Amino acid sequence: MKFSSLIQILLYLALFPLPAAQAVEEDLAPESATGLQTGLRSVEHQSLVVSAHPLATEAGLNILKQGGTAADAAVAVQAMLTLVEPQSSGIGGGAFLLYWDQNKKKLHAYDGRETAPLHADQHLFYQDNKPMPWVKALVGGRSVGTPGVLKMLELAHSNHGALTWKQLFSDAISTSEHGFKVTPRLHKLIASRINPGLDRYPAGRNYFFLESGEPLPIGFTRTNASLAKSLRLIANQGTDAFYKGPLAAEIAQHVSRIEDNPGLLTQKDLANYQAVERDPICLPYLTYTVCGFPPPTSGGITVLQILKLLEHTDYSDLDPNSAQAKHLFTQASKLAFADRGRYLADSDFVDVPTKELLDPRYLKQRATLINETKDLGPAKPGQPQGITLSQADDRSPELPSTSHFVVVDKWGNAVSITSSIEMAFGSTLMVGGFLLNNQLTDFSFVASDQGKLIANRVQPGKRPRSSMSPFMIFDTDGNLHAAVGSPGGSRIINYVAESLLFMLNSKLSLQDAINQPHVSNRNGLTELEAGTAAVNLQTALETLGHKIKVRDLNSGLHAFRRLPNGKWESGVDKRREGLALGE
Repeated sequence: MKFSSLIQILLYLALFPLPAAQAVEEDLAPESATGLQTGLRSVEHQSLVVSAHPLATEAGLNILKQGGTAADAAVAVQAMLTLVEPQSSGIGGGAFLLYWDQNKKKLHAYDGRETAPLHADQHLFYQDNKPMPWVKALVGGRSVGTPGVLKMLELAHSNHGALTWKQLFSDAISTSEHGFKVTPRLHKLIASRINPGLDRYPAGRNYFFLESGEPLPIGFTRTNASLAKSLRLIANQGTDAFYKGPLAAEIAQHVSRIEDNPGLLTQKDLANYQAVERDPICLPYLTYTVCGFPPPTSGGITVLQILKLLEHTDYSDLDPNSAQAKHLFTQASKLAFADRGRYLADSDFVDVPTKELLDPRYLKQRATLINETKDLGPAKPGQPQGITLSQADDRSPELPSTSHFVVVDKWGNAVSITSSIEMAFGSTLMVGGFLLNNQLTDFSFVASDQGKLIANRVQPGKRPRSSMSPFMIFDTDGNLHAAVGSPGGSRIINYVAESLLFMLNSKLSLQDAINQPHVSNRNGLTELEAGTAAVNLQTALETLGHKIKVRDLNSGLHAFRRLPNGKWESGVDKRREGLALGE
């Protein structure tokens, strides 16, 4: 996205409060495109780490070499990403983690999503008795939810780890002290001013910009002594150092004392935070079993709906890059996104009809709405049998900056984890050397519409709806076959669904499957990835009635898949700076 375009959008958002600005999300990407990697190849190993930054991948592999499990490696990868990919994720944010326990043949789902402060209510994002403009809510303390990623990792480590907690932070602490080189991606995202508040507060301004005011240049060695100190405390004392100690007090005080946009997060919110183990959701697709994450993320249900809706079409007989296949994909996506907007939110607070939305009879009925020769226009939510909920559709833009990584260890245990601080650089508040999230803006800014409550409204202690979509796939014998996920805001759902379709419907290598051009539709425009063969579909899709926008579609898909020889092949999204390594 060009800087001038971003300014125009932010000005619009400043002038018009949500939900009037909802449609602008069609134009605003969570992160600018920053170029393509070349020469990527599929890596085949007995164990594998694939993440969005080479140093994070190396940190995870170091843990595996020391005899660590996939759960151990996940902690090391996330700690390093906090340092080297601060725009995307970190210990100031949240995550969803799928863990496959090979010995017990069991899939676990760990929820580390942020929660709303206990003092928050439906008017959290109100000013002068009306919803705030999104751009005013984004920056500062108001948007900060209780971070959950560390508690989640601690829970997974306690259940599945082999090494001590302290061992897992060594690489991130050392690199924080000695410094890392600023990459082209980090430089461009700072320079683009994609987050309008990055230079608003002293800590962020001093960290991401030179004294002259210029963004950190490519190749600049950035040290972070504050983060090294925080990580050392967490390594030595466990997560209590983050949630109950002086660091917790510093976080709460900083959030509440930001004069231009104070937040409600307190030390009690931090001390009370709990990661949750939930039941993964799995459905058959072709000869596989595909498993995703349940609410509060919408990704699992919505991706599975897309796959199952397409089973009622001739999609599997088509070239997946053909105009007809993409037409069917967008129609299934429209129907699934319509249901998502009506029904999906934190199931601890609202009644989410998961079983009903995935019922084969319901999906067969919904699939009859797909016209093979005409775009259906804006899809309306369905009404699953037995559901009498009276709800309004959600009104929340989702502009996350996110990261996904996968790990499989020599025993066959595996992790698929999507981690986020929401908008690029989050709330822009820095405490202890890390950025705090702005995930609360994933809630609907209004609680009701025309007298009907919105499922994803703000409630104290509630987790905002997400689109994060970590997935794992199993073969007919119940063996782990693959894992995948992506960043990308609500487009995550399309990116992951597309990649699963390529992985399971074609003979492409995993790397080639990840490299395929993107087509996205979230019940609105059909978006074609600029600079790819997808743009050649524009005329054919317009003939079918699609409204087309050609734009960057900046996924960050990272995946692994088992080969017939028993080794694992990697998939690294060429659109980012990731790396796969194994042994």
